[in-house]
Amino acid sequence: MFPIGDDDSARRTVPVVTYALILLNVLVFLLELTAGDQFIMEWSVVPRRLLSNPASDFPTLFTAMFMHAGWLHLLGNMLYLWIFGDNIEDALGHVKYLVFYLICGLAADAAQILVGPNSNIPNLGASGAIAGVLGAYLVMFPRGQVRVLMGQGVIPMPALVVIGLWIVLQLVSGIGSITTTAETGGVAYMAHIGGFIAGLVMAFVLKNTRSTQVTT
Repeated sequence: MFPIGDDDSARRTVPVVTYALILLNVLVFLLELTAGDQFIMEWSVVPRRLLSNPASDFPTLFTAMFMHAGWLHLLGNMLYLWIFGDNIEDALGHVKYLVFYLICGLAADAAQILVGPNSNIPNLGASGAIAGVLGAYLVMFPRGQVRVLMGQGVIPMPALVVIGLWIVLQLVSGIGSITTTAETGGVAYMAHIGGFIAGLVMAFVLKNTRSTQVTT
């Protein structure tokens, strides 16, 4: 079940921030390929290093959001951002969407650091921030439809099902990886979960606030 797009017919604005985020992620990854492992280690979030010297390492909380471990990591993240990010940007507005995205990324970092504060493994990727976008999509577009590639055909499927299966996988995998990821590396499932919860909560608050403003 591979998502390839959604219904953008109701979109009112050009998602310039989403496009800029995708471009920035691609450019930073190309820089990673050129600069090598030293660049990756320097600009990724390393929990033990960050906690021992937060003032010096604080910028890595942001730079790590635009770094990826490989082409599949990058392309998978950018696909989900392209499908779901434009709708959230349209709903929130460009500036508020950018702030929302960055906060989700910070929440993802915090969740991963919480379960592995002594880890020397570099954490990197846009997955946590994009997980927040998915959480917001469920709140703001609960009846949204996603086109998915299944077998040799493309069929419509409720976004609730597509994203719901994704987060269940993260929850199950995350519970099993809490004791291993911090020491041996791998997928930072707790970052995904932290970002998703942050996006879910913020979207719920923003949606209710907007509804109150409209009715009053």
